[in-house]
Amino acid sequence: MKVLFIGGTGNISAASSRLAVEKGVELFLLNRGNSKATINGATAIIGDINKPEELDELKKHNWDVVVNWIAFTPADIERDIALFKGKTKQYIFISSASCYQTPLSYPVITESTPLCNNLWDYSHNKILCEQHLQKAYAEENFPMTIVRPSLTYDTVIPVAIGGFDKYNVVDRIKKGKEIIVHGDGTSLWTVTHADDFAKGLVGLLGLTQAIGHAFHITSDEVLSWNMIYKILADALGKEAKVVHIASDFICKIAPSFTGTLLADKAESVLFDNTKIKTFVPGFKATIPFAEGIKRTLKWLEEHPEKQNIDPETEEKIKNILRAYQSI
Repeated sequence: MKVLFIGGTGNISAASSRLAVEKGVELFLLNRGNSKATINGATAIIGDINKPEELDELKKHNWDVVVNWIAFTPADIERDIALFKGKTKQYIFISSASCYQTPLSYPVITESTPLCNNLWDYSHNKILCEQHLQKAYAEENFPMTIVRPSLTYDTVIPVAIGGFDKYNVVDRIKKGKEIIVHGDGTSLWTVTHADDFAKGLVGLLGLTQAIGHAFHITSDEVLSWNMIYKILADALGKEAKVVHIASDFICKIAPSFTGTLLADKAESVLFDNTKIKTFVPGFKATIPFAEGIKRTLKWLEEHPEKQNIDPETEEKIKNILRAYQSI
């Protein structure tokens, strides 16, 4: 099976690249050549998907599957349909579980949960991308499949404030400084290791029955945010000094958190993974957060250049704490 990943070396996608190669997929990676990450066994095609003059090599190929990990706007989808219509048997768009109805009218999410999130441009644009693909499938038989990851981690810290590609929350825990947990920390969430996500994604490659369908792929482990932060602190051998602050208050002081909090992580979410398990019977998430976060922290210790203690994020955390403690 000949597969193209547009991207393929990032936090979520690298694990899927490695697993695809392990499963015998003839994998090609299209990227700009800026990443130092390499996938043994994959063939690199150097080029910018947004620059037609750099895609001569790409246009020589036909594909069994194309997966775009880095499409974010309807314009990206229009470009891909023009590039790959008649050139691939399946096109997989990596969307986002943040597209689901916000706020939720029912806490258990299935693929039929409405898509509606007007609080975050990122999510709204992903919804527009999905709508464009659904139209292309219905009217032009474009062979699309939609995949919606939720909070998926490998080389990032999957928490709301001071984490992801920032190392601030880890640094603060290590130094005994206060950290912010949104709300009272009792809302429920699911974090998924990229190695587990990869099992579902790779299982969809070339699966004819999946064309026209949408899937989310997450762990079945459900944790409160208090537990997520405690497990992170335990993995560091420290005790977290937690300050609980309402999400509305956080976003009032630092509006840049509105997307990741009010539009995504402020309320309990439970994912029903029946559909991906039905289409990919071998899919099962087996990496609990207590194990996965240790892998991530070990990787970050081995890559100190990725320990990004962002000054702007640090100042936002301090401002929120000061404003809250002055009430």
